[in-house]
Amino acid sequence: MHGFRRSLALAGLLLGSIVIQAGPAPADIYRYQDENGVWHYTNIKNDSRYRLYIKSPEERAVEYIEKYTEIIDQASDMFEVEPSLIKAVIKAESGFNHKAVSHKGAQGLMQLMPATADLLRVNDPFDPTENIFGGTRYLRKMLDRFGHMELAVAAYNAGPEAVASHNGIPPYQETRTFVRRVIKYYNGYLSRE
Repeated sequence: MHGFRRSLALAGLLLGSIVIQAGPAPADIYRYQDENGVWHYTNIKNDSRYRLYIKSPEERAVEYIEKYTEIIDQASDMFEVEPSLIKAVIKAESGFNHKAVSHKGAQGLMQLMPATADLLRVNDPFDPTENIFGGTRYLRKMLDRFGHMELAVAAYNAGPEAVASHNGIPPYQETRTFVRRVIKYYNGYLSRE
């Protein structure tokens, strides 16, 4: 039994050292214990017995903002939309994950639906530059149409026809929550500029 515990301890130390040496790993680590008490580890959850053991660290929003600042500033200048608003929409939509895909099929940093991306001539919605420019262009159109930031943000989320038909922010919980989040993030980013 002591040999088994020693082997298990060594396996744990080895796994820990691999995770530490590698720095932020690009994948989560899963594990399960079989009927013989042996722990199995993987970064691919290919069996329902595996449970999350170590969550992969994600870049903080500050690191993402730094990564995309130049693109955000260029889009801001081109479409005359405040950088803080662009950042707030990105944070609320995707958490700065350029590979994000929603359950409805929206894609990329600013979560463009495929049909919207086509209208905006965004060929690759997962390309940060194309996505930010396309999303900012669309946001500018909503600001021009509704003339008020909260209504423009609501239209960005629910569509302009929903805002027009309700003569304001639609009574959809998702949209109301989205607007509150964007305004909160916007005010936070604005205070740092």
